[in-house]
Amino acid sequence: MSAPAVRAPLVLASASPRRRALLAQIGIEPDDVRPANIDESPRPGEPPRAQALRLARAKAAAVAGERRGPAWTLAADTVVARGRRALGKPADAVQARAFLALLSGRRHRVWTGVAAIAPDGRAASRVVMTAVRFKRLAPREIDACVESGEWRGKAGGYAIQGLAGGFVVAVNGSPSNVVGLPLHAARALLAGLGYPVDGRP
Repeated sequence: MSAPAVRAPLVLASASPRRRALLAQIGIEPDDVRPANIDESPRPGEPPRAQALRLARAKAAAVAGERRGPAWTLAADTVVARGRRALGKPADAVQARAFLALLSGRRHRVWTGVAAIAPDGRAASRVVMTAVRFKRLAPREIDACVESGEWRGKAGGYAIQGLAGGFVVAVNGSPSNVVGLPLHAARALLAGLGYPVDGRP
């Protein structure tokens, strides 16, 4: 009787504990977590959709290139946008407050690029968009959200799984995308490249 095949490890190219928790929700457990060390600055005139996809691909490629042995690599990048304006991770509380004021009472889009690379170098990627609408925010609500510190490290300056969840009037599209990883897209990319998403090697 032959020994069962051994699956190559899965590396999540992200420091986000939220993305790891989301993957666990669908039964996918990364074997390693390695944040990509790349320049995440947007390019002049670059649309939010293109930015998210470019950075996801760059993160996957950077981390895959660091591995000495075969591995699966999964990366993602999320961009919150109001129109064509990308709202990145706020530099400070002042910018976080400005972002929330901009999103108040309006519809915005959350773009997440997802990229996967197989052990043999084959790659696949896609971008997912979710539309989110906030209620009109009172100054005290913005203050509370900023003072909570939840804006740190969050695109657009908010976490839908935190206080800002109480601001959401409507979500059209993948809810997990707003948290930082569209689960259906991530699972489909891995499965399409041959990763055993059902847990079997």
